Amino acid sequence: MTQTDAPEVIREFLSYHETIRGHSHKTVDEYFLDLRVFLRFIKRLRGAVPPELEFEEITIADVDVPFLAEVTASEIYEFLRFLSRERPKRPNSRDTQYGIEAKARARKLSAIRSLFKYLTVKTHQLDDDPMIGLDMPKTQKTLPRYLSLDEARRLLGSVSGRNRERDYCMLTIFLNCGLRISEICGLNLGDIMPDSLRVLGKGGKERVVFLGEACVEAINAYLIIRRALSPAPRDIRALFLSEATNTGERNRISRGTVHALVKKHLLAAGISPDEYSSHKLRHTAATLMLHSGVDVRTLQELLGHEHLNTTQIYTHVEQEHLREAAKMTPLARFGAENKNK
Repeated sequence: MTQTDAPEVIREFLSYHETIRGHSHKTVDEYFLDLRVFLRFIKRLRGAVPPELEFEEITIADVDVPFLAEVTASEIYEFLRFLSRERPKRPNSRDTQYGIEAKARARKLSAIRSLFKYLTVKTHQLDDDPMIGLDMPKTQKTLPRYLSLDEARRLLGSVSGRNRERDYCMLTIFLNCGLRISEICGLNLGDIMPDSLRVLGKGGKERVVFLGEACVEAINAYLIIRRALSPAPRDIRALFLSEATNTGERNRISRGTVHALVKKHLLAAGISPDEYSSHKLRHTAATLMLHSGVDVRTLQELLGHEHLNTTQIYTHVEQEHLREAAKMTPLARFGAENKNK
């Protein structure tokens, strides 16, 4: 991700989030993209660029603190209207719909809020924050999609092929430990302990995830294969490795490769790969643990959530599970049946 178009004030803001707040490269890149869309819109709204100039060609390199000092709440509301009605869902696609979802609008607004908080509270470059009192877009809360216990067993039982030990090990860790895909890709050989893994989570925060028997067996089986690979991988620390290139090199496994292998094995298990993904395996682990009696605060630590309310979405899953159970009791419709007689 290149940020050469970013003006100094934005580069300093992004550097603050990466070096001081400890946010990941991915998060910082998303902040930049969201702010670039916002600043391009403000320049066009103010007539600071030729009307015939394509939106994606508008430069933000000349944006400075005085420019940002003039941003008003009404301009931000105009930006939200633009996002909900005119912004393409897929800007680089010829066939796209217009108007992005409330969740995506909220994410962009969060980046803007963070920028003005930085400029007013942290660096005191601005006196007034136009985001004060501005409401976030209302987002619809949906239950996370997850595999049933039977589907999870089918998925693990479907793993085959020349990378069987590697893929099975990753899927077992996904489904038992609920790691993020970035955490799976980032695992090193040195992170493996007899009954646990050291995991580097969001914001560079480390946590220890304890392993059950299935995970220990899967890791040990894969390590036999991993240590026999030749030639040595480019990153000798990496636990999970990619296929060998034409030159025989192996690299640390990428997110794209993990996404692809998860889809492949879902399909082999007779589960729709369009409805599930590697992140849904994390949801599956969390939901199955909750169903098994793990309390929500323990689950928060296991998943590496900073805030408890992030974890509490899984309590809605549990409540739905209990609601369905209530409907299935033998006397659930006793009163209604008597009225119909």
